[in-house]
Amino acid sequence: MTPADLSLTVLHAVRRAVDDGALRVDVPPMVKVERARPGGAGEYASNVALTLARSAGRTALDVAGILEERLRDAPGLQEVAITGPGFLNFTLRSDAGGELVRAVREAGASYGSGTGLVGTTVRFADLTDPADARALLVTETVVRLLRTQGADAGFGGDERNAERIHVYPGVYQGETLGVDAARWALLRAAPQDRPLDGPPLLVQHERNSLFRVRYAHSRARRLLVNAAQLGFRPAYETPVHAPELLGVLGDHPVALLTAARHRAPDRVARHLEAIADALLTFQHTVLPLGDEKPSAAHRSRLALAEAAGTVLAGGLSVLGISAPERI
Repeated sequence: MTPADLSLTVLHAVRRAVDDGALRVDVPPMVKVERARPGGAGEYASNVALTLARSAGRTALDVAGILEERLRDAPGLQEVAITGPGFLNFTLRSDAGGELVRAVREAGASYGSGTGLVGTTVRFADLTDPADARALLVTETVVRLLRTQGADAGFGGDERNAERIHVYPGVYQGETLGVDAARWALLRAAPQDRPLDGPPLLVQHERNSLFRVRYAHSRARRLLVNAAQLGFRPAYETPVHAPELLGVLGDHPVALLTAARHRAPDRVARHLEAIADALLTFQHTVLPLGDEKPSAAHRSRLALAEAAGTVLAGGLSVLGISAPERI
């Protein structure tokens, strides 16, 4: 179960409680879950009971208890606990990593696409002024993001009702930086910030955020080649202890949905950086060392690294940036 799956599972529990009359509240559009804080119980937590308590006319502990009853047998959940004034805390089953890897493998580069914005129609004002080059790039990327979440998004329509993305245009020469570096420079910065300085994006160094993301993808691809030379292939057969990497990969669908809701491609870029950093730390555990023979643990780690590379490639594609096999 991924965090996105967990969010939907809790939302379904709220809806069931409303449908059977246990709660009288408006079902929220989504439920936020986050990693449990130090000292907390389980791996993830949600304050949904506290947010619903007032409108339900009940205490948060009462609401949490109602939801806990409907979550006890949810697939992928090992334990649901109530702590403090009414926080719900979740422990996922030990095979959560296997479910995540399988989900990525089945979806491929489209992992993270969803239906959260189905029924939403967005039309952006046509931008033709050359001074709005950055705004046009951001808007085109937002359209792509919205479509990954099921929205009907595009340009044109009634100009009075068309949405306009407000960003500072900036001045960049794509032919000088190259298309990928120029796109990253314009999309990585938040709309209210100046675009990134271009020349540093051409330097192959860990301080270059674009280089780190693309290099991490290429390392995942190279690990597959190296493993084949050693005679084994990726297969998730045993749990892998990689909480940071599993966490950011599981958060990818939520990151895409949030970026689409807020019309903020920079959130995707920052999330890809987090995945890249986690993968570059994890990569050293994947291949056998010395005389060590490939085992189920190595095959499972390789499967997780492959999944991370797939997610990086898909995320870069959303931003219109290539993911080279080798750097």
